[in-house]
Amino acid sequence: MKKIAIFALLLVLVLAISACGKKSGGDEASSPATAGASSASSGGDKGTIGIAMPTKSSERWVKDGDNMVKQFQALGYKTDLQYGEDVVENQVSQIENMITKGVKLLVIASIDGEALTDVLQKAHDAGIPVIAYDRLIKKSEYVDYYATFDNFKVGVLQASYIEEKLGLKDGKGPFNIELFAGSPDDNNAYFFFDGAMSVLKPYLDNGKLVVKSGQTKFEQVATLRWDGGVAQSRMDNLLSANYTTEKVDAVLSPYDGISIGILSSLKGVGYGSGDKPLPIITGQDAELASVKSIIAGEQTQTVFKDTRELAKVAVSMADAVLNGKKPEVNDEKTYDNGVKVVPSYLLVPVSVDKSNYKQALVDTGYYTEDQLK
Repeated sequence: MKKIAIFALLLVLVLAISACGKKSGGDEASSPATAGASSASSGGDKGTIGIAMPTKSSERWVKDGDNMVKQFQALGYKTDLQYGEDVVENQVSQIENMITKGVKLLVIASIDGEALTDVLQKAHDAGIPVIAYDRLIKKSEYVDYYATFDNFKVGVLQASYIEEKLGLKDGKGPFNIELFAGSPDDNNAYFFFDGAMSVLKPYLDNGKLVVKSGQTKFEQVATLRWDGGVAQSRMDNLLSANYTTEKVDAVLSPYDGISIGILSSLKGVGYGSGDKPLPIITGQDAELASVKSIIAGEQTQTVFKDTRELAKVAVSMADAVLNGKKPEVNDEKTYDNGVKVVPSYLLVPVSVDKSNYKQALVDTGYYTEDQLK
């Protein structure tokens, strides 16, 4: 009887310990520190890389995150991928949690490029290097490197497309155009707009392009958080105030999500039907909905930035830093964050429309034909 009692007691203890272990694992997986995580810490044993992305609401950021996770894990690193959902406080908290958990390095695509000064000081104090991803982090000396595309060139491509399709170089015009820019808390938005205006301003000055609203300054045309709904509402107002008897011939849009909002507004007042063709509408990021829209003859153009290649650059930078090597950079002059010029690697963007989307997007494996149906 004593042996049976002892055996029963041991069995109870084993079951209790097992239950505690399961409970502990479940609690950790659902804790606030991992809220918003797209990828739990998994991979090899070289340490964990913290990846802070701005939002899942944009298709491109999901791809960026997934690409980096795969590439870091292929090199033997674990990853902690978090999305702030465009709430600055969320992103700051997520980065703080990564620092607390002892990540080896941070890759950050900031929601607000000027809101991370304090948390980057904490990263520095903990000896954690920082790579800014696609969006420059400003007002901090603790940004080690920057991986991005040639953002000025993005704007040049968008505006040059408008220039070509309207025949402005051939002296055609005047045409009506309205301007949209990105979010004022994203440093890239200024580069996109400046690049576009470097092409468009001469035509605005000589009257071949006319902005009926008179809104030509960045602060007048900016779109907070790159929000398509905000852009749609602004386009509604522009159309009702300035285009009841005239038509708009072109719209400079810096991003596909904004372009879709602009399209909704235009179609709402009859553009795209009868004798009222849609204007030329630019975009950026080659998001699936916009590529389908281009194929359907609605949105006209987008700028393709191959996020697979950008992820490769960021991962290569991180791996070099963690192995005591100097990462490859190709620009050490352009990106001044207000405290320092951040060594950068700039990739080349590509203009895409109905004529070359197969070559740029399908032949490169970015999308399949089935995805675009």
